[in-house]
Amino acid sequence: MQRIPAAAVRLEGLLGEALDANLAGRLSHFIVDERSPAIEIFAPERRAQNHEGDWYGEHAGKWMVAAAKAAARSGDAQLLARLRRVADFLVDSQEADGYLGTYAPERRFMRKQPPKPLSWDGAPSVRTWDIWTHAYLILGFLEIHRHFPEPRYLEAARRIGDLCARALGEGGIDITELGNHHGMSATVLMDPATELYFATGERRYLDLATTVLEQADRHPELALLSRALAGVDAAEIATGKAYQLAWNLVGLAKLHRATGIAAYRDAVEGLWRSIRDHHLTLGGGPWGGVAHRSREVFNAPGAFSPHGYVETCSTLAWIQLNRELLTISGEARYAEEIERSAYNDLLGAQAPNGEDWCYYVFPNGRRVHTTYWRCCKSSGAMALEELPAIAYARSGDEGIAVNLYGPGRAEIELGAAGRVRLEQATAYPFDGEVRLRIGLEREARFALSLRLPSWAEDATVRVDGDTASAVVEHGGYAVLDRVWRDGDEVIARFPMAPRSHRALSRNVQESRAPDGSPVRQEVLRHEYLGITRGPLAYASGLIDGFKTEETLRLPSQPEATWLCATQDEQGAPLLELRLGYRSPLVFAPYYRAGGRVDGAWRLTWMSLAPEPTP
Repeated sequence: MQRIPAAAVRLEGLLGEALDANLAGRLSHFIVDERSPAIEIFAPERRAQNHEGDWYGEHAGKWMVAAAKAAARSGDAQLLARLRRVADFLVDSQEADGYLGTYAPERRFMRKQPPKPLSWDGAPSVRTWDIWTHAYLILGFLEIHRHFPEPRYLEAARRIGDLCARALGEGGIDITELGNHHGMSATVLMDPATELYFATGERRYLDLATTVLEQADRHPELALLSRALAGVDAAEIATGKAYQLAWNLVGLAKLHRATGIAAYRDAVEGLWRSIRDHHLTLGGGPWGGVAHRSREVFNAPGAFSPHGYVETCSTLAWIQLNRELLTISGEARYAEEIERSAYNDLLGAQAPNGEDWCYYVFPNGRRVHTTYWRCCKSSGAMALEELPAIAYARSGDEGIAVNLYGPGRAEIELGAAGRVRLEQATAYPFDGEVRLRIGLEREARFALSLRLPSWAEDATVRVDGDTASAVVEHGGYAVLDRVWRDGDEVIARFPMAPRSHRALSRNVQESRAPDGSPVRQEVLRHEYLGITRGPLAYASGLIDGFKTEETLRLPSQPEATWLCATQDEQGAPLLELRLGYRSPLVFAPYYRAGGRVDGAWRLTWMSLAPEPTP
């Protein structure tokens, strides 16, 4: 699939409100000029005094990426002026060799650092975030240049890439020595290096990305490509750090696009399946924190706790990974994962003011808005700005795909049809009826592909009131290949029956008896119930106003008799568990359950009463 410019898309409804808040909040206030704290740390006099390892430099590149997209789609002149001012300051602060980090000369990535005993996160030296910051700076400059072309921004990105290439080549530095998590915080350089190749067509940047991958694969604890092709679980790659691993896979997917090497795609798809099958919450976010020293590391396959952690940075990287696989394959399952993450764990991390974000969200836990410098505030803002360019795409030579549902519109240039205008009139994600109105400059034949959600049983698609007999299901899309006329209307109906989901938390101890035979005993077992409707996960606030847990005894009747869709006095959607032995338990969409305020509780999973012992 070919993405279309974000400026051609206007998202409304829930996603549009989130984007508007993002622009008015985080993107307009966090960074405004070179005196903003997140930019001031790049001033030469400041960097000369910095000898500590930190990630704070990442905010500049993340903000540039998100602000460039927001300025392009919105036409906000003030944001664009601030973006150029900040970018120009950074260009002016770049040193002669291309360095543009936040470290004093003796702590920079081009110099070998004294080793230190490896900690649990595989950090080999005192400085582990220099490449990370430069990776985001490259992406930031390239994003500005993409929307607002200026040679100096492309040149700044190229000079960083050239410096990295020299360090890993003639400088004799191994990339895995430059990042924690056994190098994964540095091997993310694959992504911006490949983007430099896309932007310039210069082979040396593709060689840089390949060098990073080769060094990553030689590192025994990382062995990124080899382990992925061997079919290991995502938790077994290096430390299993969700954010870093997913970003590495974004780079590897782009390397496949650049080279056509099938093994790269196979590796990415294998680990994608591992994450999708074993490491996502009901709301679609990558999660960890069960029996680990780090809250941000994937759990062992099969491990479950309702109190696990979703780092908002990981949600960003997961959305980007699915974006790349959607571009490569055109398969609807990747768009569905983007939509699920966006409507649940991403919106569930953002406050309505667009300023405040949660570092972590929990299936069961308290909403906590994080502090000024935390990484996830910039990652959340960046993730939201990914969505407009994903919502619609060019499909094939002469086709359009609708990937995300929700109110809004798009304008797409399409060959013989000229400018095609699409408008979604819908209450999605609360209601499954989507009316897609089509405006054309000229009557023309083309294929319109509508994503068929996997949860929508007995979905129907009609054109101007008639069943669309030309519909062909392909890769999870309903494909309508026909002659279109101005004013045609497509009506898709995706039934949204409430659904229950089960999860099992168990502890099994394994050992061997004196005779060598295996001994295996289950010592802990808890079963949980969660509920969804359409793309939305649902959660309650505190039970009865004060309880953080509730054990349910489910009725013996069919699920449809006790799991019921309803609404509040304002018409907002709710679900009720009508258990009979107590007043109904009321659930709201996860993103707003308990209230979108700091300190609010959300409870997605409810403990189930144990089965009677025979």
